[in-house]
Amino acid sequence: MSSIEKIALFIDGSNLYATSKALGFDIDYRRLLGEFQGRGRLLRAFYYTTVIEDQEYSSIRPLIDWLDYNGYTVVKKLTKEFVDATTGRRKVKGSMDVDLAVNAMELAGQVDQIVLFSGDGDFRSLVEALQRHGVRVTVVSSLSTQPPMVADELRRQADVFIDLAELKPKVGRDPAERPGSRELRQPPQFLARGIINRGDRVE
Repeated sequence: MSSIEKIALFIDGSNLYATSKALGFDIDYRRLLGEFQGRGRLLRAFYYTTVIEDQEYSSIRPLIDWLDYNGYTVVKKLTKEFVDATTGRRKVKGSMDVDLAVNAMELAGQVDQIVLFSGDGDFRSLVEALQRHGVRVTVVSSLSTQPPMVADELRRQADVFIDLAELKPKVGRDPAERPGSRELRQPPQFLARGIINRGDRVE
């Protein structure tokens, strides 16, 4: 029986983006894959994001396309933009929390460790459920910002907590660089890729 730990990454896209921005750097998603490939057998890397319905162009689309071609399984959901009647501000309705939780539980029997890139305290119960299934859970967020980006209850529930600030030298990217056509457009062999829309199951 192989002693190499099987790992899956679950990335809460908007949460990770907010955390990296608060720390003052951009994520190099190719380097991020390489970092965790070196820590075990990386089975899947999921990236969860929302796309605003009826928006002709979204700044997130180039990133989604790049991730899809470079080893990530992108899980996206269309959201609706609306005006809050109380404040008059434009808001977006939609969350990927349930989708992420369902996919994580479906994969629990196939992995040794799940790395959750989110500081959202709503995931505490998911972490606890995964641990009951024998999965070690690492949470990646940050305590280095004011206020901290990670909910205290999530950090305490995790088996391991990694501050994203500590990963900056390994997964950070020069803000002047942007993924483009010069990047390889073939997914790494160690990962399956594909886009899963809401309602589809993980194969």
